[in-house]
Amino acid sequence: MVRRPAVAGQFYPGSESALKKNIEKCFEHRLGPEGMPSEEGDEREIKGLVCPHAGYVYSGPVAAHAYKALVEDGFPETVIILGPNHHGMGAAVSITYEPYQTPLGTVEIDEEFADSLLDDLIEKDDVAHQNEHSIEVQIPFLQYFSDSFKLVPICCNKQDLLSSKKIGQKIKEASEGKDVVVIASTDFSHYVLKENAEKKDKMAIEKILNNDPDGLFQTIQENHISLCGYGPVVSMMVGSRGQKGELLKYATSGDVVDQREVVGYGAISFK
Repeated sequence: MVRRPAVAGQFYPGSESALKKNIEKCFEHRLGPEGMPSEEGDEREIKGLVCPHAGYVYSGPVAAHAYKALVEDGFPETVIILGPNHHGMGAAVSITYEPYQTPLGTVEIDEEFADSLLDDLIEKDDVAHQNEHSIEVQIPFLQYFSDSFKLVPICCNKQDLLSSKKIGQKIKEASEGKDVVVIASTDFSHYVLKENAEKKDKMAIEKILNNDPDGLFQTIQENHISLCGYGPVVSMMVGSRGQKGELLKYATSGDVVDQREVVGYGAISFK
């Protein structure tokens, strides 16, 4: 059994050749890094990333900044992707052991790592992953550059602060001595005026860059910031062992097309 793509042909092209061309356009886009990664590095300093998960036409160029930084830093053996559960299906926090399939191939699950995370909060469950796009859209960017990494996909319907920090702590403990990168899949403000999105998202990004999970959660609540993957971001900050974030790119859907109400996208690396 494999986890078949749910949004191929919608959020990104459904054929291998078209998808590869689309990814290249994201890197070359005026909002992207305006070029492909120079070469794969071997420093392996990046421990975590924040990446957007909208359709590639909107958020792909911003996501390309994160993946350019990752490739030039060095590709990990295992990639943990935490994404919010937009559909409310399945377990509260879940890992599927079904390999993720996209038009670029199939990525195997790091079952040993996944086993070490299972507890009373994190369950083995396929249902939550079936229609969820937040994890899926990250995978072709990774596959474009490597076919040798393994995946640990974690879908989070439960995103309270305590649970998110607990997930992060489990990842931190399981990552000891291993070559992993933790990716938090999230978009920022949803469908608000562009100036409001930029103002509020800047507040949230500041807390992320300063590695302040509690401050991020408080800022989101007090300012009603519609950041959909706040739980995964908190788990990434706790679990990645990163000390400080770097903003690689921020933009909104209104920078792509003329819109009154926009969605915000950020790419952040953690070292």
